[in-house]
Amino acid sequence: MLCLGASLTLGQANARAGFVYTSTGSLAVTRAYHTSTLLPNGKVLVTGGNDGKRSVATSELYDPATGIWTATGSLADARYRHSATLLANGKVLVAGGIGNGSLQSLTSAELYDPATGLWTATGSLNQARSTQTATLLPDGRVLVAAGGSNGGGGALASAEIYDPATGSWTPTGSLTQARFRHSATLLTNGLILVEGGKNMSAGGAIASAELYNPATGLWTVTSSMATPRFRQTATLLPDGKVLIAGGYGIGLSILSSAEIYDPATGMWVATASMRSKRAEFTATLLLDGTVLVSGGQGGPKATSELYAPATGTWSSTGNLVEARTAHTATLLPDGRILVTAGFGSGPPPLSFDHGALATAEIGAYQTQ
Repeated sequence: MLCLGASLTLGQANARAGFVYTSTGSLAVTRAYHTSTLLPNGKVLVTGGNDGKRSVATSELYDPATGIWTATGSLADARYRHSATLLANGKVLVAGGIGNGSLQSLTSAELYDPATGLWTATGSLNQARSTQTATLLPDGRVLVAAGGSNGGGGALASAEIYDPATGSWTPTGSLTQARFRHSATLLTNGLILVEGGKNMSAGGAIASAELYNPATGLWTVTSSMATPRFRQTATLLPDGKVLIAGGYGIGLSILSSAEIYDPATGMWVATASMRSKRAEFTATLLLDGTVLVSGGQGGPKATSELYAPATGTWSSTGNLVEARTAHTATLLPDGRILVTAGFGSGPPPLSFDHGALATAEIGAYQTQ
C-alpha cells in the first residue's frame, strides 16, 4: 500500500494506481451527521451525530498508528448537524446542532481539550441554529453563518463571530439570503464564500452566493451558481478557485453537475459533471491537488471518483468497502483518508429509518 505523499505528482499517482479502501477499527457507537476533526497530535476526534433514532453525546478518538478507536469525554448536550472547528490553541469548538427535544436547534457551544479529553461549556450562540457553517478566520476567530432555526428548516440570515480569547459570540452582518444546508469556503484573499443552501420560502434549493469580509463585517452579493443546490460539497483548489459539486436540486433531485467559482472574476464556470449523482457525500482535497469524492445519497453509494483540476475531468476510482451517506472523510497527515460511519442503507433521503453505521475505512493510493 502506498500512501500519497506531498512529493507524489498527479502523473505518478495515476501511473501507480487508483484509490483503494480497506476496513479499519469500528467505532463504539453508530452515528451519522457527526463531525470529524484532525487534532494537532494526529488523532481524529469524532463527535455527536444521530444513531438513526436520536442525537448522541459521545465522542471517540481514532489513532491512525494503531487503527483503534478509544472513548473520550462526552458532550454535555447530545447533538447532530452541528459544527466543529479546530481552534488555533488546539481545542475544538462545537456549536449548535439538533438536540433530542422536538428536533429543536441548539444555542449551546462546547470546547474539547485534547490535553484532558474533556468538554467544557463556552459562551452560547445568540441564535439557535443547525446545519450552519463554521469557518476559522485568519485571526483565530470563528464565523458561524446562517443555518436552520429548527430541525425542519426555518432558514436564518444571521451570522455571529466566536472569540476564543473571551469565549463569547458577537453578531455580525446578516447574509443577503437566508439559507441552511449551504457551504462556506475561506478564500485565499481572506473573504468567505457562501453559496447555495435551502430556503423553503424561496422555493427550496437556491443558487445565490455571497461574500463575507471579516475586515468590515459585511456581506456582498456575488454571481449565482448555474444550478440551485443544497448539501453540496465545496473544495478550495490549489489555484484558489472553488469546486462545487453535487447536492440536492429542485424537488430533491440528486445532482451530478459541478461548477467552479473564480474569485478573480467573481464568476462561476461549468466543469465536467461527476460520473454519479450524489448528495450528502464527502469531497477531500488530496496532497496531489486532486479532489476525491465518495459515497452519498442516490443509493447510498459505495463508489468514489477523482477530479483533476488540470483537465477538469472526473475518473472513477476504488469503491468504498461499505456504501454510506452522511459520513465524514478526514485527510490524515500521511495522505490517507479516514472515512467514518454514516447511514448505510434504507429508504429515501431525509429519513432516519436508515441503518446508522459504526464502521470506518481507510483510503489510500495503491501500487500496481
